[in-house]
Amino acid sequence: MSTSPTPYFQRHIFFCLNERAAPEACCACHGAQQAFDHCKKQVKAQGLAGPGKVRVNKSGCLDRCQGAPVAVVYPDGVWYSYVDNEDIDEIVESHLKNGQIVERLLLPPDVGR
Repeated sequence: MSTSPTPYFQRHIFFCLNERAAPEACCACHGAQQAFDHCKKQVKAQGLAGPGKVRVNKSGCLDRCQGAPVAVVYPDGVWYSYVDNEDIDEIVESHLKNGQIVERLLLPPDVGR
C-alpha cells in the first residue's frame, strides 16, 4: 500500500481574474485583481505564505461567473464570493489560517456561469 505524499502547500486559494465582454458577468469587473493583491499581502504579512503553508494564485475562468467575484480554496473545495477587503481578511484569518470555513461568504452550489 502506498502512502499519500505530503502536499507542497497546505492550502491554495485561487482568484478568478477572468474578464468577459459586457453584459456578461465576470470577476475582473468586480474587483478581483484588487482582492487577489490584498489576499496575497495579508497571507505574507501573517507569515502564512510558503511551502507547507498557503499559496495565493491567479486563475482564469472558474466557470462560476454569476457569483462574481469568486475564489476557491483547495484541497478543501470551498467556493467563496466576496465584496471587500474585510471579506478577504475574514477568509485569510478564518479559513487559510485556522481551517474554519466562512459560512456567510460561501457561494451557493447552484451558481454557475
